[in-house]
Amino acid sequence: MRRAYVLSAAVLLLCTACSGGPDHDSRESAEKAVDHGAAVRAAIERTSADSARVDEKIELLSADSPTTYVFSITGAFDLAGDRGRLTVEFEDSGMDPVEEVFVGDTVYVRGSRAVGEGKWASAVRSEALTRYFLRAPLNDPEHLLRQVKAMRQVSNEGKEQVNDVPAVHYRGTIDHATATLRMTAKTKQGLDDLREKLGDDMPVYADVWIDGTGRAVQARLSSFGGVKAVTTLTLSHFGTPVKAEAPSATQIVPVTAGEDVLLA
Repeated sequence: MRRAYVLSAAVLLLCTACSGGPDHDSRESAEKAVDHGAAVRAAIERTSADSARVDEKIELLSADSPTTYVFSITGAFDLAGDRGRLTVEFEDSGMDPVEEVFVGDTVYVRGSRAVGEGKWASAVRSEALTRYFLRAPLNDPEHLLRQVKAMRQVSNEGKEQVNDVPAVHYRGTIDHATATLRMTAKTKQGLDDLREKLGDDMPVYADVWIDGTGRAVQARLSSFGGVKAVTTLTLSHFGTPVKAEAPSATQIVPVTAGEDVLLA
């Protein structure tokens, strides 16, 4: 009798271990209950209260072309003070780079084809629109951070290295309204039509890497549908000084943003 009891207890213990057991289930439930989206939002808030070096890469590939078009954006940005200076290059295009200076709600651009040589085009930052999928109007880094902050269905993908620093990788998606935020009516209509054909949002993935100080050191938006679009923003050297002053009034020519490929 005792031997049969011990055997039954051992079988019960083995089955419990195989099924995970109550403790395992509790841990799984607790993990599912964690709001990883809250961690991302908190990191974006903390990042947006600082200045940083900006390194951004935009890759665009249409379904009917073998060429990947690459834009690179570098500089420094005071996210809290809405001031920054960026250099934008269209790689392997033969086009000269343009320089952008952000001062409050005005962006000054030197090298734009919309104005003559030696002049600075000026555009209203909050009114600028983009013609390209997953590209910020006027290459504004705060626009991308605003989009990834709205990510949903967020999962913790574990630790990875970003700029030789360990960071926790979070992945989620953004909805159609967020993906098409501040697009021109023509571009948005094309994406609205595609969404209607699919019967659902076009998949757009959002990734954020958060370092040990709770700041976002990298953010990415990507889509691999009819058009491949990947925008990766890397932030480093937090607290870096940012020099961004408006040019002389005699050099400024107001323009409508969005007419230049380098300005989206």
